[in-house]
Amino acid sequence: MRRRCGIGILGALALVLALAPAAAADLRDEQALAERYAPVVRLVEQPEECGPGEPYEPMDVDRLFGEPTVALRGPWNNTDLVKIAPTAKDLAGLYEYHLDFPGNPLQAGCDYERWSRRITEGSTPTVYAHVATDPAFPGKVALQYWFFYAFNDFNNTHEGDWEMIQLVFDGEDAEAALTAEHPVEVGYSSHEGAERAVWGDDKLEVVDGTHPVVFPAAGSHANKYTEALYVGSSAEAGVGCDDTRGPHREVHPSVRTIPSNAPSAADAYPWITFEGRWGELQKAFFNGPTGPNLKTQWTAPIEWAEGWRDRSYAVPTGGILGTGATDVFCAGVERGSETLIRLLRNPGATLLAIAAVLGLLAFAVIRATWTPVAPLRIAHRRSWGQVLSASARMYVARPGLFVGLGLLLIPIVLIVTVLQWLLVTGLEAAGSVTGDLAGLFAWLAVVVGTTLTLLGLGLVQAATACALVELDAGRTLSPTAAYRLTLAKLRPLLGAVAVAVAMWILLATSVVLLPVAIWLVVRWSLLAPAVELEDRGALGALRRSAELVRGRWLRVGSLVGLGGLIALLAGPLIGALLIFVSNSSLALLNLVAGIVYAITLPFVALVTCYVYFDARVREELEPADVRRELPAEISIRPT
Repeated sequence: MRRRCGIGILGALALVLALAPAAAADLRDEQALAERYAPVVRLVEQPEECGPGEPYEPMDVDRLFGEPTVALRGPWNNTDLVKIAPTAKDLAGLYEYHLDFPGNPLQAGCDYERWSRRITEGSTPTVYAHVATDPAFPGKVALQYWFFYAFNDFNNTHEGDWEMIQLVFDGEDAEAALTAEHPVEVGYSSHEGAERAVWGDDKLEVVDGTHPVVFPAAGSHANKYTEALYVGSSAEAGVGCDDTRGPHREVHPSVRTIPSNAPSAADAYPWITFEGRWGELQKAFFNGPTGPNLKTQWTAPIEWAEGWRDRSYAVPTGGILGTGATDVFCAGVERGSETLIRLLRNPGATLLAIAAVLGLLAFAVIRATWTPVAPLRIAHRRSWGQVLSASARMYVARPGLFVGLGLLLIPIVLIVTVLQWLLVTGLEAAGSVTGDLAGLFAWLAVVVGTTLTLLGLGLVQAATACALVELDAGRTLSPTAAYRLTLAKLRPLLGAVAVAVAMWILLATSVVLLPVAIWLVVRWSLLAPAVELEDRGALGALRRSAELVRGRWLRVGSLVGLGGLIALLAGPLIGALLIFVSNSSLALLNLVAGIVYAITLPFVALVTCYVYFDARVREELEPADVRRELPAEISIRPT
């Protein structure tokens, strides 16, 4: 028996010695392949600490191990401390444990950025290569590069972030891939999915013939092929907006190859067998991520590649009618995420604040007088609610007229877009323009947009006032006829709008004077009907509007402001909802949002006109003497 055991041990030792050279040769091929196709990473530049941009680099995870600010916690709850400054071997094979970094991911501030900079000081950005085959797809081999970032600063903030890219070759192993002319296809991870590119696609930039360029989005680190603002509305593409727009700083990470042989990988990189989370334990998607070894693509890379999407959707830099839908979508997702974070951090106070806002809205709706509506007989006192209901009833009753008034405004919107695009293009063509000159270009774009937008609103208000007067007199007219009536008084209208815009821009550039700017906007909000219906000059119209608003500032401001808010948000909100429920191009959705904005603008004009007539009636008629004796309307004693 003893002799047989000796023979068995000798046989096993001989087998190990025979396989060792082959394993070493495989690893050399894997390392050579990984070096040949090492990615180039272009991170969004961060001009100043804790400011916009990408502060994190793909890091060497060894910087986490033995670090006294890192804790290893158990699977029982988020406070069970197992060890401070764990080593890579401490993580080996652990299930459902998690690392914990200093800071609170739900209230990150600049803590993680400063901590990451401290522990990575003096180290080299690093990626981890891994060659993998898929038993279900013989004849294919995948080369993966894994990136680890200290923190994910996207909508779902969390400690730790693993991202990756994958190159697929025809061949059985790394040796065969080295003889291939190039990869067959490439996949860049992005949230829970990935985007495909065929080697040689225009969207895939390659440096020196073999090194793919990766654009990680600022904050989320979702990998993209180009620089743009990308919109996602699913778990695979991410819900929100990934921004890879420059300027960039280029990083050439050091490559470390994790052997495809599992025992060799565990020996060289013990942490690769960790079955826990690389970050603090939190609720839902604020949890730290699992490592590469727990991802589907680690053991089934080709099967995973079958589910790659073919494209990501980028926001056009200048749509035909702007980018309202995508702007609202991006901002809405971000604000919603912030609200959820506040809810998790302080649920009682957050729920109380939401309940208070909803309660105030319900109180306002219940207390407001909405009827009778009576959209005609325009020179009449109306309550706050009646102004809105009369405006809505008039719009719905004559959609052809008011939709037409809005559609005729589209050329002005197009002019605004084109002029702003020319200014932005001029800035980009100048190349190195920065600082004060770049700020001047941006300021000019705002001035042009504000001036022409308010001019368009003034034209719609004037045309709507003419239309209301004609309708009230029992006459009908077309949208073009309404605009023709306004042309006779175009000069004073332009003058009044120019003065209002100049004062707004002058005052709004100062935070201190912004309240004054808002006060003036409301004070002069009735200038268009004053020009059109009272034959006032530019300055006279501004004075007349101020007279009508005096003593009614809050009423006028709330009504005109609410009407404007409805018009501004209707189109972008519809477009943002369509992002979720349709596969239409973002350019088309922004076009839809722009058209909806244009056709709802007459509703703002209707509200303004009804407010104007209400203010005139209240100002011009003598108030009723409530002290006089009122006649009895019923008999006190029955007859």
